[in-house]
Amino acid sequence: MSEQMQSQTDTGVSNETSNDEEQVIDNFDNMKLKENLLRGIYSIGYEKPSYIQQRGIIPITKGRDIIAQSQSGTGKTATFTIGSLQLLDETKDETQILIIAPTRELALQIYDVVASIGEYMDITHACIIGGTSIRENIETLSKKPQIIIGTPGRLYDMIYKNRLYTKYIKLLVVDEADEMLSKGFEEQIKNIFKSLPPEIQVALFSATMSDDFFMLTDNFMRNPIKILVKNDELTLEGISQYYIYMERDYYKFDALCDLYSSFSISQSILYCNSKRTVEFLQSKLTENNFSNAYIHGDMTLDQRKDIMIRFRTGEIRMLISTDLLCRGIDVQQVSLVINYEVPYRIENYIHRIGRSGRFGRKGVAINFANDREFKMIKDIERYYSTSVEEFPKDVSTIFK
Repeated sequence: MSEQMQSQTDTGVSNETSNDEEQVIDNFDNMKLKENLLRGIYSIGYEKPSYIQQRGIIPITKGRDIIAQSQSGTGKTATFTIGSLQLLDETKDETQILIIAPTRELALQIYDVVASIGEYMDITHACIIGGTSIRENIETLSKKPQIIIGTPGRLYDMIYKNRLYTKYIKLLVVDEADEMLSKGFEEQIKNIFKSLPPEIQVALFSATMSDDFFMLTDNFMRNPIKILVKNDELTLEGISQYYIYMERDYYKFDALCDLYSSFSISQSILYCNSKRTVEFLQSKLTENNFSNAYIHGDMTLDQRKDIMIRFRTGEIRMLISTDLLCRGIDVQQVSLVINYEVPYRIENYIHRIGRSGRFGRKGVAINFANDREFKMIKDIERYYSTSVEEFPKDVSTIFK
């Protein structure tokens, strides 16, 4: 389950709502939630709401627009899931909630969270994503599921073909909103938004948000409540960050082999900036008898689902990935993230290293850096007001 045993010690967050809007409720029982929703919350192991849940659930249930920034692993998905389920009218067989995610994996994960928390409620929900049968999507949508989770391309296609009825949708949730409102998705999101009722409530969630992002939201949000985090508070507690400097890129692979030969690591993710590097690294590791798997956007949905299932169950211990997996994906046993290539986008750094150290666990992030990438590490340090230390010669304490 995703984000279902969240840390009870979230990092400090700067709330930027005004005093008359801010409402902090530190107990699920006091949120006036439906009895069966509350039952679902407790049944999956939640005891006390996290920082973002204490501040983010109630504005959604009250019909307010909201911009919520919260780092990975702090219960973000559950925040908008609980708010959505409370807002839902279970007696109406119409689509009322639309949740959009940038990747198929994240959409499927959100779908599972909705199913788990809403287990005792009388709800219908569906996942509409690319790589699945259009015919099956159309059949599913004909039943008008109350909650639809999906990726923007397939969702807009279904709206354009008049298969997804938007008349009764009252809440639009956009997860990883900074990514979704970037140039890659902006047109699709704009077209979806145009098809929704003019009075639609909007909830945007992400770990990172830029100045351009906020300028864009001014065009379609109504006086949103903002729960924001400063850049220097984004780096997750419990993650030790290191770099290994290498003059030549071809030194990286030998360093990687030395690292894995020296320590017992439960599960790890290796990030590369291109599919080509992912496949090269997978081939080289296999040649050197390291058990591994890889995932990127050119694989079929079934292939990607199979890889994620095997990674979550621990069958795969080393996963090589592009930035496809850097946002929102929850695998609790990941203890090590290696940036085989430092990400081009500073914002993706926090998303990548957030795959380790989740839910209060300790994690390690190691950056392999050539001259150009070493300069990027310095930019990352300044942006997040953090420190990325040189990998120590005595490494005995790192993977204890």
